[in-house]
Amino acid sequence: MADVTVDAKGLNCPLPILRAKKALKDVPAGGTMEVLATDPGSAADFEAFCRTTGNTLVENSVDDGVYRYLIKNTA
Repeated sequence: MADVTVDAKGLNCPLPILRAKKALKDVPAGGTMEVLATDPGSAADFEAFCRTTGNTLVENSVDDGVYRYLIKNTA
């Protein structure tokens, strides 16, 4: 189970990334954040987000139009 869950369903770019960036501050070092989104472009956005922030995209899945990202805070 993730330390923090961000529900960004129904939001379009860049809002899922902005919500995740804000919520990441509440994730302890080594902890995980789950992000749920419905924006199909969010896959590329979260890959880029993790590359630029140095965090790890642990898991990336889609089920019934809901994209789920599990991000590990490496700070």
